[in-house]
Amino acid sequence: MRRWNGWGDDSFSMTTPESGMEFLQSKLTPGPVLPDADFASVCEQVPESRLQDHPLVSKDNADRVRHARGQSLPDWLAMRSGDFGVFPDGVAFPETTEQVETLLDYAWKNDYQVIPYGGGTSVAGHINPLQSVQPVLTIDMGRMSRLLDLNEDSQIATFGAGTPGPEVESQLRAHGYTLGHFPQSWELSTIGGWVASRSSGQQSLRYGRIEQMFAGGIMVTPKGRWQIPTIPASSAGPDLREMMLGSEGRMGVISEVQVRVTPLAKEERFFAVFVPNFESAKQSVKEIVQNKIPLSMLRVSNALETETQLRLAGHESLIKWLERYLSFRGNKDGKCLITFGVTGNKKQNALSLKQAMSVFSRFGGVKGPAMMGKKWAENRFKFPYLRENLWLAGYCVDTFETATDWHRVTSQMESMEAAVKMAGEQFGFTPHVYTHLSHMYAQGCSIYTTYVFPNGETYQQTMAYWKAIKQAASESVANGHATISHQHGVGKDHAPFLKAEKGDIGMAVIKGMVEHFDDKQLLNPGTMLEKES
Repeated sequence: MRRWNGWGDDSFSMTTPESGMEFLQSKLTPGPVLPDADFASVCEQVPESRLQDHPLVSKDNADRVRHARGQSLPDWLAMRSGDFGVFPDGVAFPETTEQVETLLDYAWKNDYQVIPYGGGTSVAGHINPLQSVQPVLTIDMGRMSRLLDLNEDSQIATFGAGTPGPEVESQLRAHGYTLGHFPQSWELSTIGGWVASRSSGQQSLRYGRIEQMFAGGIMVTPKGRWQIPTIPASSAGPDLREMMLGSEGRMGVISEVQVRVTPLAKEERFFAVFVPNFESAKQSVKEIVQNKIPLSMLRVSNALETETQLRLAGHESLIKWLERYLSFRGNKDGKCLITFGVTGNKKQNALSLKQAMSVFSRFGGVKGPAMMGKKWAENRFKFPYLRENLWLAGYCVDTFETATDWHRVTSQMESMEAAVKMAGEQFGFTPHVYTHLSHMYAQGCSIYTTYVFPNGETYQQTMAYWKAIKQAASESVANGHATISHQHGVGKDHAPFLKAEKGDIGMAVIKGMVEHFDDKQLLNPGTMLEKES
């Protein structure tokens, strides 16, 4: 069963080996283990619903608790402490586009705020209700989770917007196809959420981001049903798909999604390579993508992320042997791990592997054990479970990400890491912070930073730590010619920083689109655009 106050399935947890925890403790002293609230006591806090009765709407306290928060660190602290703040007044579970239309009409006529809910995996505050005199209706799309149509001639699949990643892939694989969209939240996030937040998957190098996959679909708006047809390309004015992509529930509720699918590959393999330093690693992957060597995935861990991954892996004797071997081959302190994948038929993969290794070798690369690539593939969706394990050891872990052009990557990464450290140091600790590059493009890449810091003496103090770190990190991004979000969307948390990227004219255009569809400002207020008082 899904955890009510954390990530994923409550029957699964990640364990950190003793040697890994000792490594982390050598870098950062843990804080206290804070007490957890229990589900029953939180349910007792839920106020009486302000919604009028409706056959599609549940006012059950348990449903309202489970839909009140996402998966950001503030959400985590709220759920663990039991201090949720605001709950939706009700939760609806539509099964058809017609029922979504009925619910939106019900909300519109009664001036209820509406929050679309996919998998509840937002780390930017998308689904959190704000304190308001208006009642809040959350629309959970989880029952709209079927493959509705597969046109094999055009390779276009139609899904209910609430279909989560595993069901997208299992339903397609039964017909010999894949979407190939694998964000780290894949276990729980939904295809409608991917479109609404402009998501990117781990193998975007082969399959593209969700905007390359998105062919069309249906959004239910206060102005009526808006259907975007599937056309391979058009020069007839602005691309309306781009208006639906990244809309984050501000213009309507996405109910159906049509995507471009791909036949299943014959073979897929992942590998690990160690390169002597970060600059060499960065230059090697840049050369690969700019020369269009057909890999399916590329990821560069900087030196501290590489060290952290090796220490947290356990298997001390094997790691020591690996370290000696790498040192002998010129990869000592400062070495960086590159993980990459090849996907296709055996002949294509063999050629891609040969071409990639030729580049890595010129930059001092040494191929790691085959087991490392296999382990990455096995554990690729398990990282979010690490938060639970570290929490019980007295630590908070969070991430943020951006993207920028190649000539700014190193300076932007260093600026972000320095900002996180300085923010923590004002409270008397230095966060353990490390970064990887992923989602490579010819002109640049995404930068994904993880930071660990000790719990405060109270939940309030822990939240103060996070706010200071988040503010510093976001300012570093906004001031650095980088995007405030490469793959997690804007939500409420990033809304104050959107103007730095879009400018005055861009913000006016976005606001105009939102107001066209929602002149009452009832659809997910405060998300993407800060709520006006």
